[in-house]
Amino acid sequence: MKVQLKELRETDGQDIFQMIQEIGFSENGFTAHFPDQDFEEFKRSLPRFVQISRGIDLPEGYVPQTIYWLYVDDRPVAYGKLRHQLNESLLMYGGHIGYIVRPTERGKGFGKLFLSKMIEEANKRSVDKLLITCDETNERSRKVIEKNRGQLDSITNGVCRYWIELDVQ
Repeated sequence: MKVQLKELRETDGQDIFQMIQEIGFSENGFTAHFPDQDFEEFKRSLPRFVQISRGIDLPEGYVPQTIYWLYVDDRPVAYGKLRHQLNESLLMYGGHIGYIVRPTERGKGFGKLFLSKMIEEANKRSVDKLLITCDETNERSRKVIEKNRGQLDSITNGVCRYWIELDVQ
Protein backbone atom coordinates (compact mmCIF):
# COMPACT_ATOMS: atom_id res chain seq x y z
CA MET A 1 0.00 0.00 0.00
CA LYS A 2 1.43 3.35 -1.07
CA VAL A 3 0.66 6.11 1.47
CA GLN A 4 1.33 9.83 0.93
CA LEU A 5 0.43 12.89 2.96
CA LYS A 6 0.27 15.91 0.68
CA GLU A 7 -0.12 19.54 1.63
CA LEU A 8 -2.85 21.48 -0.19
CA ARG A 9 -1.48 23.22 -3.30
CA GLU A 10 -2.95 25.68 -5.73
CA THR A 11 -2.57 23.03 -8.44
CA ASP A 12 -4.75 20.39 -6.76
CA GLY A 13 -7.21 18.91 -9.18
CA GLN A 14 -10.25 16.87 -10.03
CA ASP A 15 -9.43 13.92 -7.74
CA ILE A 16 -9.50 16.19 -4.68
CA PHE A 17 -12.63 17.96 -5.89
CA GLN A 18 -14.43 14.62 -6.27
CA MET A 19 -13.47 13.66 -2.71
CA ILE A 20 -14.75 17.02 -1.42
CA GLN A 21 -18.03 16.45 -3.28
CA GLU A 22 -18.38 12.96 -1.81
CA ILE A 23 -17.81 14.25 1.72
CA GLY A 24 -19.98 17.36 1.33
CA PHE A 25 -20.88 19.03 4.61
CA SER A 26 -20.19 16.05 6.83
CA GLU A 27 -22.42 14.62 9.46
CA ASN A 28 -19.99 15.73 12.18
CA GLY A 29 -19.87 19.32 10.92
CA PHE A 30 -16.27 19.10 9.75
CA THR A 31 -15.66 21.29 6.75
CA ALA A 32 -13.02 23.57 5.33
CA HIS A 33 -15.63 25.55 3.40
CA PHE A 34 -14.53 24.27 0.01
CA PRO A 35 -16.85 25.05 -2.88
CA ASP A 36 -18.23 21.63 -3.82
CA GLN A 37 -20.59 22.45 -6.68
CA ASP A 38 -18.27 23.91 -9.31
CA PHE A 39 -14.74 22.73 -10.10
CA GLU A 40 -13.55 26.14 -11.33
CA GLU A 41 -14.82 27.81 -8.17
CA PHE A 42 -13.03 25.12 -6.14
CA LYS A 43 -9.78 25.87 -8.02
CA ARG A 44 -10.18 29.60 -7.37
CA SER A 45 -10.51 28.91 -3.61
CA LEU A 46 -7.18 27.09 -3.27
CA PRO A 47 -4.84 30.12 -3.20
CA ARG A 48 -6.70 31.49 -0.17
CA PHE A 49 -6.15 28.22 1.73
CA VAL A 50 -2.43 28.47 0.93
CA GLN A 51 -2.43 32.01 2.33
CA ILE A 52 -4.15 30.83 5.50
CA SER A 53 -1.50 28.16 5.98
CA ARG A 54 1.14 30.90 5.83
CA GLY A 55 -0.75 33.19 8.20
CA ILE A 56 -1.40 35.81 5.50
CA ASP A 57 -4.41 38.14 5.92
CA LEU A 58 -6.05 36.07 8.64
CA PRO A 59 -9.30 37.41 10.06
CA GLU A 60 -9.07 38.51 13.69
CA GLY A 61 -9.04 35.53 16.03
CA TYR A 62 -7.98 33.02 13.35
CA VAL A 63 -4.81 30.95 13.50
CA PRO A 64 -2.72 29.60 10.63
CA GLN A 65 -3.77 26.12 9.55
CA THR A 66 -2.49 23.82 6.86
CA ILE A 67 -4.74 21.41 4.98
CA TYR A 68 -3.43 17.97 4.09
CA TRP A 69 -4.73 15.22 1.83
CA LEU A 70 -4.13 11.54 2.59
CA TYR A 71 -3.53 9.51 -0.55
CA VAL A 72 -3.58 5.72 -0.51
CA ASP A 73 -2.49 4.03 -3.72
CA ASP A 74 -2.67 7.39 -5.53
CA ARG A 75 -6.31 8.02 -4.49
CA PRO A 76 -7.29 10.73 -1.97
CA VAL A 77 -9.10 9.05 0.91
CA ALA A 78 -9.16 11.75 3.62
CA TYR A 79 -8.33 15.33 4.40
CA GLY A 80 -7.66 17.35 7.49
CA LYS A 81 -6.33 20.54 8.94
CA LEU A 82 -3.43 21.12 11.26
CA ARG A 83 -3.71 24.31 13.24
CA HIS A 84 -0.27 25.68 14.01
CA GLN A 85 -1.38 27.08 17.37
CA LEU A 86 -4.53 27.37 19.44
CA ASN A 87 -6.74 30.26 20.45
CA GLU A 88 -9.28 30.27 23.31
CA SER A 89 -12.05 28.90 21.11
CA LEU A 90 -9.93 26.04 19.73
CA LEU A 91 -8.90 25.12 23.27
CA MET A 92 -12.54 24.27 23.96
CA TYR A 93 -13.52 22.71 20.62
CA GLY A 94 -11.49 22.00 17.53
CA GLY A 95 -7.98 21.58 18.88
CA HIS A 96 -4.92 21.30 16.67
CA ILE A 97 -6.20 18.65 14.26
CA GLY A 98 -9.47 18.01 12.51
CA TYR A 99 -9.93 15.38 9.81
CA ILE A 100 -12.47 13.37 7.88
CA VAL A 101 -12.35 10.19 5.79
CA ARG A 102 -14.44 10.04 2.63
CA PRO A 103 -17.52 7.86 3.15
CA THR A 104 -16.53 5.15 0.64
CA GLU A 105 -13.22 4.61 2.48
CA ARG A 106 -14.40 4.43 6.07
CA GLY A 107 -13.84 1.38 8.24
CA LYS A 108 -10.50 0.57 6.56
CA GLY A 109 -8.15 2.07 9.18
CA PHE A 110 -7.50 5.28 7.24
CA GLY A 111 -8.60 7.51 10.12
CA LYS A 112 -5.97 6.00 12.41
CA LEU A 113 -3.35 6.18 9.65
CA PHE A 114 -4.19 9.77 8.76
CA LEU A 115 -4.10 10.97 12.37
CA SER A 116 -0.69 9.34 12.85
CA LYS A 117 0.61 11.19 9.76
CA MET A 118 -0.85 14.48 11.02
CA ILE A 119 0.84 13.94 14.38
CA GLU A 120 4.15 13.56 12.52
CA GLU A 121 3.51 16.89 10.76
CA ALA A 122 2.71 18.59 14.07
CA ASN A 123 5.96 17.24 15.46
CA LYS A 124 7.85 18.76 12.51
CA ARG A 125 6.27 22.12 13.37
CA SER A 126 7.59 21.83 16.94
CA VAL A 127 4.19 21.46 18.56
CA ASP A 128 4.98 19.73 21.85
CA LYS A 129 1.45 18.89 22.98
CA LEU A 130 -1.51 18.32 20.65
CA LEU A 131 -5.15 18.86 21.51
CA ILE A 132 -7.73 16.86 19.59
CA THR A 133 -11.44 17.10 20.28
CA CYS A 134 -14.43 15.08 19.19
CA ASP A 135 -18.05 14.62 20.14
CA GLU A 136 -18.59 12.32 23.09
CA THR A 137 -20.93 10.15 21.01
CA ASN A 138 -18.40 9.69 18.17
CA GLU A 139 -17.00 6.32 19.24
CA ARG A 140 -15.00 5.82 16.03
CA SER A 141 -13.11 9.09 16.49
CA ARG A 142 -12.50 8.40 20.15
CA LYS A 143 -10.94 5.02 19.33
CA VAL A 144 -8.78 6.54 16.58
CA ILE A 145 -7.48 9.24 18.94
CA GLU A 146 -6.84 6.74 21.74
CA LYS A 147 -4.97 4.40 19.35
CA ASN A 148 -2.73 7.38 18.53
CA ARG A 149 -1.75 7.92 22.20
CA GLY A 150 -4.54 10.38 23.00
CA GLN A 151 -5.18 10.80 26.71
CA LEU A 152 -8.68 11.90 27.65
CA ASP A 153 -8.46 15.13 29.64
CA SER A 154 -12.11 16.05 30.04
CA ILE A 155 -15.63 15.77 28.67
CA THR A 156 -17.55 19.04 28.75
CA ASN A 157 -20.93 19.66 27.16
CA GLY A 158 -20.56 16.49 25.09
CA VAL A 159 -17.06 17.36 23.81
CA CYS A 160 -14.10 15.09 24.56
CA ARG A 161 -10.71 16.80 24.87
CA TYR A 162 -7.69 14.57 24.28
CA TRP A 163 -4.01 15.52 24.59
CA ILE A 164 -1.10 13.81 22.87
CA GLU A 165 2.42 14.49 24.12
CA LEU A 166 4.96 14.76 21.30
CA ASP A 167 8.69 14.27 21.16
CA VAL A 168 9.59 17.54 19.46
CA GLN A 169 12.34 17.04 16.90
